[in-house]
Amino acid sequence: MMRSWSDRKAAVAAEAQAEVAAEEAAQVEAFEAEQAERTDAEILEELGLPDPDTLEEGADFKGFLNKNVPERIKTRALRRLWRLNPVLANVDGLVDYGEDYTDAACVIEGMQTAYQVGKGMLKHIEALAEQSEADAAAPEVAEADAEDTLEDVTGEATDPVAPAEDTPAPVYSAADVLEDDAAAVAPPLWRRMKFTFEETA
Repeated sequence: MMRSWSDRKAAVAAEAQAEVAAEEAAQVEAFEAEQAERTDAEILEELGLPDPDTLEEGADFKGFLNKNVPERIKTRALRRLWRLNPVLANVDGLVDYGEDYTDAACVIEGMQTAYQVGKGMLKHIEALAEQSEADAAAPEVAEADAEDTLEDVTGEATDPVAPAEDTPAPVYSAADVLEDDAAAVAPPLWRRMKFTFEETA
């Protein structure tokens, strides 16, 4: 019950809004039809507005946005505004917030850029290259220091290990050699299976 009542209230409100919008549209249509019979010069003189085509950069265009200004005169004023302002005349959809960076309130005092005309970011790139070379040279210096340290340590050794005393080589006789060769080449012994059968009477 409550839901149906709220739906009816919403429908009544929507109907009232539609009636108001239709009435306003009818008034605008009647106003435009009435102003269509008059020239732009007459309307501008009556409203106390200058000719939009004579306005220069920095002029105030707010007066042309009032409801009592015909649509065709608003369009003329906006076209003139777009021609005077290069930001509006050359809209770049990829730079939605590009204009924000020109605000003095957002710029830090003494801010500088690494960009140079004709060179781009050359200075910044050179600084990065020098840093990269310094980082690459650091391991080589560390390796050289390690080698020097190793030489110092080996130079300080005073008791070198004495070489082992010479021991006489073993003496083998010809019989030992032949015995070893015979054992190495002796053929394997083959085993044979034997079967026995019991005779039955």
